[in-house]
Amino acid sequence: MSEILLSRLSDFLGAQIGLHFPPERWPDLERGIGAVAREFGFDNSDACVQWLLASPLTRNQIEVLAAHLTVGETYFFRDKKTFELLEGRIFPELIRSRRGTNQRLRIWSAGCASGEEPYSIAIVLHKLMPDLEDWNLTILATDINARGLRKAAEGVYADWSFRDTPSWVRQTYFSKVAGNRFQIIPSIQKLVSFSHLNMAGETYPSTLSNTNAMDVIFCRNVLMYFAPERQEKVSGHLHRALVEGGWLLVSPSEVSHILFSQFRTVHFPSAILYRKDSENTPNLDPCPCLPEEAVLELPRTTFLPSEPEPPTVFFPEASELFPVAAEGPFREEAQISLYEKALALYQQRRYAEAVEKLASWLSKHPNDTAAMCLLARAYANEGQLVKALEWCEKAFTADKLNTSCHYLRATILQEQGALEEAKVSLQRTLYLDPRFVVAHFSLGNLALRQGGTKEAEKHFENALSLLQAHRPEDILPESDSMTAGRLMEIIRSTVYGATFS
Repeated sequence: MSEILLSRLSDFLGAQIGLHFPPERWPDLERGIGAVAREFGFDNSDACVQWLLASPLTRNQIEVLAAHLTVGETYFFRDKKTFELLEGRIFPELIRSRRGTNQRLRIWSAGCASGEEPYSIAIVLHKLMPDLEDWNLTILATDINARGLRKAAEGVYADWSFRDTPSWVRQTYFSKVAGNRFQIIPSIQKLVSFSHLNMAGETYPSTLSNTNAMDVIFCRNVLMYFAPERQEKVSGHLHRALVEGGWLLVSPSEVSHILFSQFRTVHFPSAILYRKDSENTPNLDPCPCLPEEAVLELPRTTFLPSEPEPPTVFFPEASELFPVAAEGPFREEAQISLYEKALALYQQRRYAEAVEKLASWLSKHPNDTAAMCLLARAYANEGQLVKALEWCEKAFTADKLNTSCHYLRATILQEQGALEEAKVSLQRTLYLDPRFVVAHFSLGNLALRQGGTKEAEKHFENALSLLQAHRPEDILPESDSMTAGRLMEIIRSTVYGATFS
């Protein structure tokens, strides 16, 4: 294949799905595209590339490209020292700090490939938490490769996935099935939820994709697929996706004090981790259970991306969804600015600053329902669910017919694990507005979590029917900037072990 065609293909893939192939990786690209060509029935790679370049990629084309151009090779408990650190120090401290109070723990395996990493995380937490059933535990696993996700959801593995893995893992947590393969036991399998996500092009963190308020994020061997400027953006998204004090784990080859300068760099004897700490918490002990000599913290430096990223707006019609409250025909400009500053901060996902300004605004305007809803959302995105629900209930009391408030309440209840109450709130949302697309989608996801495949299919079909009235590029209300076309793709994707058409 000519260098000109490889260059065009590389630029096209970067623009379409975020995969970055600089010239030194063109041999990998050429090998991968050869496999893509064979799958699509082309006799030569050049003809396949010309076909791909002719129009925007379809969902099926993206799936095939992701399957052949990303490396899905991994195994259980890959990087033993990292898992030893998690089991001996990071997870125990998180569990101790939450036990008896807010028994909630949220972990995200970003770029989970065929699922060995998130299942390894689930096994560690199962060992550490004898009271696991009393916890609201989320282990989210995402990947761009839909085929890998299907394999992960099945939970069936061959010997190669257990290389360099302690024998007790397979003996305790797997059962042998046909073909000399091993099926992960149901009690571990149910702890992990799998979802399709392209980290280069999706809007996250988001309550809709469940990528918000994470305690620990694994993002190992993912950033290497992106161009430097996109790596910076992904780093910013991951920072916002963590709660205060949350941990980010990357592979040793991806460690970068410049790329992750928003975080506090923490040196353990066996690994380097990144922690999200606010500017006003200098010298924070990253784990009180650690001996003083075990940790070396590097000072934080200011993160200055080469090209400032424009703020991601959650709601395209922000003035409509969160109108500035009026208590008379006129208000002071200073008051207007205070609310609008809070809204702008929220839209930039600077939730803590938005909370501060909203609290000040509500002290003068206690009946402003829009401000209450916005404050509840800001708290929810920070992981402060008790406060979020408190403010949501206040807004709900002030305006019982507010569909956004009902939907917000359902979202918070789902994160708290109160699934039946969340279901009631979603049903009330649809009673008030039967065309509320994301509420149908959320009910479908909720039904899947509860094992109701047929019920989920009904809700997803309702959502798909409503989406037909939208243009693919339309931003959906209450969707964290998700387009109608993207939600349609998600619903149709086979990421839950069933296909909904």
